[in-house]
Amino acid sequence: MRKLSTFLIVSLLAGGCTIGPDYQRPVVDTPAEWRVMTPDAKELANTAWWQQFNDPVLNDLIGVALNDNKDLLIAVARIEEYAGRYGVVRADLFPQLGASGDYSRGRITEAGANPLSPGYKVTTDSFSATLNTSWELDLWGRVRRSTEAAKAQFIASEEGRRAVILSLVGNVATAYINLRAIDRQLEISRNTAKSRGDSYSLFKERFAGGVISELELSQNRSQYEEALASIPSLEKAVTLQENGLSILLGRNPGPIARGLNIDELILPAIVAGMPSDLLERRPDLRQAEQTLIAANAQIGVAKAAYFPTISLTGSFGSASGDLSDLFKGPSKIWQYGAPVSLPIFTAGKIAGGVKEAEAIQQQALLGYQQAVQNAFREVNDALTDQTQTSKQLTVQKSQVESLRQYAGIARLRYDNGYTDYLSVLDAERSLFNAELAYTQTKGALYISAINLYKAMGGGWIQQADQLAQTPVAPLTEKREKQ
Repeated sequence: MRKLSTFLIVSLLAGGCTIGPDYQRPVVDTPAEWRVMTPDAKELANTAWWQQFNDPVLNDLIGVALNDNKDLLIAVARIEEYAGRYGVVRADLFPQLGASGDYSRGRITEAGANPLSPGYKVTTDSFSATLNTSWELDLWGRVRRSTEAAKAQFIASEEGRRAVILSLVGNVATAYINLRAIDRQLEISRNTAKSRGDSYSLFKERFAGGVISELELSQNRSQYEEALASIPSLEKAVTLQENGLSILLGRNPGPIARGLNIDELILPAIVAGMPSDLLERRPDLRQAEQTLIAANAQIGVAKAAYFPTISLTGSFGSASGDLSDLFKGPSKIWQYGAPVSLPIFTAGKIAGGVKEAEAIQQQALLGYQQAVQNAFREVNDALTDQTQTSKQLTVQKSQVESLRQYAGIARLRYDNGYTDYLSVLDAERSLFNAELAYTQTKGALYISAINLYKAMGGGWIQQADQLAQTPVAPLTEKREKQ
């Protein structure tokens, strides 16, 4: 026992040795600033930015999605999976204790080649109860590296869930904005079709009275049909957008509640932040880093296979042919040992495992660096998109106002006989297309703000996470209460 105790102490002291490289965060080439700097940017990365739209229906839709979206529920289940794996791997750090019991009854033949002695029992009973223990001495850190890898994978799964939240909130908001933009375009098309339909009815009466030519009537009809032709495609787009948004909400395709129209929504403020902050604010980058940590630890696991594996085993119990004697002194049994296994020739199996682990670590490193670069690109793209789209919207707004004035003057001149109907046709067609384009650009501007918040990441994900754990009443119930 003294030798065993000494061996245990030496083994535990040697357990401080850990094979394989320790993780260090890779050096990342971080730009000093964004390519597009906005002086009016604000530190709003920790606020629930979707509430800035000031649309309660959008807030409700995001709340429903955070509770019922299937991708998010899958991500939650994946966390439980990796938590279980971590628990399994971590358990090897500690001694394992088990118990076993056995009872058997048997009979031997009396008709064998050798006759039995008189009084020999041909029927026997056997009882046993044993405690068994085993513990692998982690001399080279194989178990610790495995635990390190499992822990990193567990944390990566949690960051993956947060990444799903980031994507989900942005996608729901984007789908809703697209829906409201299409709604507005459909409204413009229907109003234009109604106005042109009334005009066409008037022109038919004027043609019947010989006031206008058939050419003017055909021109007017083409205007009316142009507006009519735009309606079916927009109605289809509305349905498709509703179906896509329904899936994000975790339900079957169906109609979507509406709140403010596209012109009533408030544009969220531009969010500020430095490029160096992005590594801590975006969950996908933190997930990529945890994947790298896990891959780095697996190198140590692979290299530990070169060294001996030493375990401590032991058992203590009782065995007896009579149940009443099972726990008496003479029935005691015990055993302990320290089995050692050492690879001598593996035909390159261990070397191949190390090479594989190092290659996986290199892939994870490059994947992390690529994810960081892509994050920088997404922020720069979103800032550029928002800046240039804002300028475009300003110009288009002025264009719509000019075309509206032009169409009014052209109509007035035609009614007074100063110009032909082609001028009216050109003015109203240009105005119709400009109004549709202006609505599209307005929706694009809102979406660029959404993309910027998604690209920046930040504490708003935690606020969304809290909503994900808060039950949300169905929108139909809310409307009934209202």
